[in-house]
Amino acid sequence: MTTLVWFRSDLRVHDNTALAAAARRGPVVGVFLRCLPHWQRHGHGANKLDFWRRGVVALGDALAGLNILLLHRDIDHFDQAPAALLAIAREVGATALHFNHEYPLDEQRRDHAVQAAFHATGLGALGYHDSLAFAPGELLTGKGEPYGVFTPFSRAWHRQLTAQRLALRASPAPQARLAISADAIPSLPPLDTAPVEAKHWPAGEAAAAERLSRFLRFRARHYAAQRDFPATPGTSELSPYLALGMLSYRQCLQAVLSDNDGSLSEGNAGLASWVNELVWREFYQHVAAGFPQVCRHRPFQRHTEAMAWRDDDTAFRAWCEGRTGYPLVDAGMRQLVQTGWLHNRLRMVVAMFLSKHLLIDWRRGEAFFLQHLVDGEFCANNGGWQWAASTGTDAAPYFRIFNPTTQSQRFDPDGHFIATYLPAFQALPSRDRHAPSDAQRAAIGYPPPIVDHRAARARALDAFASLKAKL
Repeated sequence: MTTLVWFRSDLRVHDNTALAAAARRGPVVGVFLRCLPHWQRHGHGANKLDFWRRGVVALGDALAGLNILLLHRDIDHFDQAPAALLAIAREVGATALHFNHEYPLDEQRRDHAVQAAFHATGLGALGYHDSLAFAPGELLTGKGEPYGVFTPFSRAWHRQLTAQRLALRASPAPQARLAISADAIPSLPPLDTAPVEAKHWPAGEAAAAERLSRFLRFRARHYAAQRDFPATPGTSELSPYLALGMLSYRQCLQAVLSDNDGSLSEGNAGLASWVNELVWREFYQHVAAGFPQVCRHRPFQRHTEAMAWRDDDTAFRAWCEGRTGYPLVDAGMRQLVQTGWLHNRLRMVVAMFLSKHLLIDWRRGEAFFLQHLVDGEFCANNGGWQWAASTGTDAAPYFRIFNPTTQSQRFDPDGHFIATYLPAFQALPSRDRHAPSDAQRAAIGYPPPIVDHRAARARALDAFASLKAKL
């Protein structure tokens, strides 16, 4: 009774619900469907695609150590997944397919189609909730609706969490060799841009486990105090590994319980603060499942569909290229493009600058992030952008508009981060790196601000107030 395990964004052997369940039945064959054209049409760029490929290679190596084969197939569209998987099932004599659920709308539709196709041919197809502590629909408001606000969601999450939900899944034991061969994982075809160097983001669950261990050893206890300072290595940098399931939320939370006297919400402030970020990640996946309009390029706050965003390609290009004249914004955008990652504080700063200072549609920024981020994941990316643009769940009040200069002075007081990504600023005194004079800008070849903060703030307030008046 061979069982297929369909790997997607769960590229690990340990603590994998679908793999553990399949291994209890008998021999397992793994399969990975690469869907490059579909992923590219949905905005995934070279950094994510390269990290994904390297993660699949690492997964294949780990499975090989257990005599579990990993087969690879290329398809062009999610609609081809049912036929491709059924063909593999026939090839290897599999009687069932196991997989872990994904929650954006397209992924849910794909998985329902796969299950229907397998059931129609008399084969089993079982999906498991693996990436979340609670499946969408398990945590509901008093009215029986999905949560649209984080704080009550978080309270319910902590209140209903049980040890069983945090229990690690059994790792599969080595199995007898099957009379078929694993597939080589093909290289990526030429892409529009080259991915960042692999050494910056080593792939696979071994690399993820090492980074988790290093974070807990050196940064986690200071996380609450240091997480907002981009020049300080204070964050976990685990988001790429969580996005592709090279690390599970259970492994993270078990590590916190071990280091924090069995508590997830109390004890060390740094550890509790990091757990809160993991709950945010789960919240946004619940939002994608419970409010599917966000998966259709629409705002969570429906009335904001009427917002009159500005169509300014010149300003948008300046933002993309780190040429806005605001040092912290420009340094952040250059970190994104150069490294495939962006510090969380700066994700908020640059997103709010685009959507509020420039009044450019947040969806353009959302797409640019997904194109460059190695940790690009729809739910978190969409949720963060809609928060910054005041269109989403728990949205920042429309009158909250970060001043990039004061953000810089507060969170990069010596301008170290700015000077890292804007090297010409090393010639300026630290105090002047936040808002150089006209003479200093001319001396280092740095442009003037493309918009005045006060004028831009007033314009954004007027636009949102006009929108509110239409309610």
